[in-house]
Amino acid sequence: MASTGSSSLATEPDLIDARGLKCPLPVLKMEKRLAAMPPGATLIVLATDPMAKIDIPLHCQQNGHTQTLTTDGDVMRFEIVKA
Repeated sequence: MASTGSSSLATEPDLIDARGLKCPLPVLKMEKRLAAMPPGATLIVLATDPMAKIDIPLHCQQNGHTQTLTTDGDVMRFEIVKA
């Protein structure tokens, strides 16, 4: 039986594009989205505000989420796995 590929969509991580938004909006949007997600789900946050580099990892640490940060120019890409 051929796969339609639709099953892979369910495993795609959620994405928040917070580029251009200033503190505290990136972390607030992340917090709201994570609250609606099941444990183990992945959320990607794109941000350009320098404070996000402090706020997002701190929020993740305080709430037990794991996160990794990569950068591409002035865009930070946070990959967060909900605890």
